[in-house]
Amino acid sequence: MVKHIVMFRLKDIGGKTAAENAAMAKEMADKLPALIPSVRSMEVRLNSPLADSTNYHIALICEFDDMKGLDEYQNHPEHKKFGAFIAGLKDDGNRACIDFEI
Repeated sequence: MVKHIVMFRLKDIGGKTAAENAAMAKEMADKLPALIPSVRSMEVRLNSPLADSTNYHIALICEFDDMKGLDEYQNHPEHKKFGAFIAGLKDDGNRACIDFEI
Protein backbone atom coordinates (compact mmCIF):
# COMPACT_ATOMS: atom_id res chain seq x y z
CA MET A 1 0.00 0.00 0.00
CA VAL A 2 1.18 3.53 -0.79
CA LYS A 3 0.21 6.63 1.14
CA HIS A 4 0.36 9.98 -0.66
CA ILE A 5 0.12 13.12 1.46
CA VAL A 6 0.15 16.54 -0.17
CA MET A 7 -0.42 19.95 1.40
CA PHE A 8 -0.93 23.37 -0.15
CA ARG A 9 -0.67 26.90 1.15
CA LEU A 10 -3.13 29.02 -0.81
CA LYS A 11 -3.49 32.71 -1.44
CA ASP A 12 -6.28 35.25 -1.38
CA ILE A 13 -7.34 35.48 -5.01
CA GLY A 14 -10.49 35.94 -7.07
CA GLY A 15 -12.14 38.00 -4.35
CA LYS A 16 -11.91 35.07 -1.93
CA THR A 17 -9.73 34.46 1.09
CA ALA A 18 -7.24 31.60 1.16
CA ALA A 19 -9.61 29.73 3.51
CA GLU A 20 -12.54 30.18 1.10
CA ASN A 21 -10.37 28.98 -1.78
CA ALA A 22 -9.33 25.96 0.31
CA ALA A 23 -13.01 25.13 0.89
CA MET A 24 -13.64 25.26 -2.88
CA ALA A 25 -10.60 23.03 -3.50
CA LYS A 26 -11.87 20.57 -0.86
CA GLU A 27 -15.23 20.36 -2.61
CA MET A 28 -13.50 19.47 -5.85
CA ALA A 29 -11.00 17.04 -4.27
CA ASP A 30 -13.74 15.22 -2.34
CA LYS A 31 -15.16 14.04 -5.69
CA LEU A 32 -11.91 12.48 -6.95
CA PRO A 33 -12.20 9.04 -5.27
CA ALA A 34 -15.49 8.36 -7.07
CA LEU A 35 -13.94 9.39 -10.40
CA ILE A 36 -10.52 7.72 -10.21
CA PRO A 37 -10.61 3.93 -9.71
CA SER A 38 -7.07 3.58 -8.29
CA VAL A 39 -7.88 5.71 -5.21
CA ARG A 40 -8.45 3.33 -2.27
CA SER A 41 -9.15 6.10 0.23
CA MET A 42 -8.83 9.86 0.44
CA GLU A 43 -9.25 12.36 3.24
CA VAL A 44 -9.30 16.05 2.43
CA ARG A 45 -8.67 18.24 5.47
CA LEU A 46 -8.70 22.00 5.98
CA ASN A 47 -6.52 23.80 8.49
CA SER A 48 -8.42 24.97 11.56
CA PRO A 49 -9.22 28.69 11.53
CA LEU A 50 -7.81 28.76 15.09
CA ALA A 51 -4.46 27.27 14.02
CA ASP A 52 -1.27 29.17 13.22
CA SER A 53 -1.72 31.33 10.13
CA THR A 54 1.56 30.04 8.67
CA ASN A 55 0.16 26.50 8.39
CA TYR A 56 -0.82 24.95 5.09
CA HIS A 57 -4.49 25.46 4.22
CA ILE A 58 -5.43 22.06 2.80
CA ALA A 59 -4.11 18.51 2.96
CA LEU A 60 -4.97 15.46 0.87
CA ILE A 61 -4.22 12.10 2.47
CA CYS A 62 -4.60 9.32 -0.11
CA GLU A 63 -4.02 5.58 -0.25
CA PHE A 64 -3.31 3.41 -3.27
CA ASP A 65 -2.57 -0.28 -3.70
CA ASP A 66 0.86 0.49 -5.15
CA MET A 67 2.95 3.13 -6.92
CA LYS A 68 1.28 2.18 -10.20
CA GLY A 69 -2.06 3.21 -8.69
CA LEU A 70 -0.59 6.52 -7.55
CA ASP A 71 0.77 7.09 -11.05
CA GLU A 72 -2.66 6.33 -12.56
CA TYR A 73 -4.21 8.86 -10.17
CA GLN A 74 -1.66 11.56 -10.98
CA ASN A 75 -2.15 11.11 -14.72
CA HIS A 76 -5.94 10.80 -14.65
CA PRO A 77 -7.75 13.68 -16.43
CA GLU A 78 -9.85 14.48 -13.33
CA HIS A 79 -6.73 14.80 -11.18
CA LYS A 80 -5.10 16.96 -13.83
CA LYS A 81 -8.19 19.19 -13.78
CA PHE A 82 -7.90 19.48 -9.99
CA GLY A 83 -4.17 20.16 -10.30
CA ALA A 84 -4.77 22.99 -12.75
CA PHE A 85 -7.45 24.44 -10.46
CA ILE A 86 -5.27 24.39 -7.34
CA ALA A 87 -2.22 25.65 -9.23
CA GLY A 88 -4.09 28.91 -9.74
CA LEU A 89 -4.78 29.17 -6.00
CA LYS A 90 -1.51 28.14 -4.37
CA ASP A 91 1.27 30.41 -3.31
CA ASP A 92 4.34 29.85 -5.46
CA GLY A 93 6.37 26.96 -4.10
CA ASN A 94 3.94 26.27 -1.26
CA ARG A 95 3.30 22.60 -1.81
CA ALA A 96 4.64 19.78 0.32
CA CYS A 97 4.32 16.12 -0.58
CA ILE A 98 5.45 12.72 0.62
CA ASP A 99 4.77 9.27 -0.83
CA PHE A 100 5.59 6.20 1.25
CA GLU A 101 4.84 2.50 1.40
CA ILE A 102 3.02 1.03 4.37
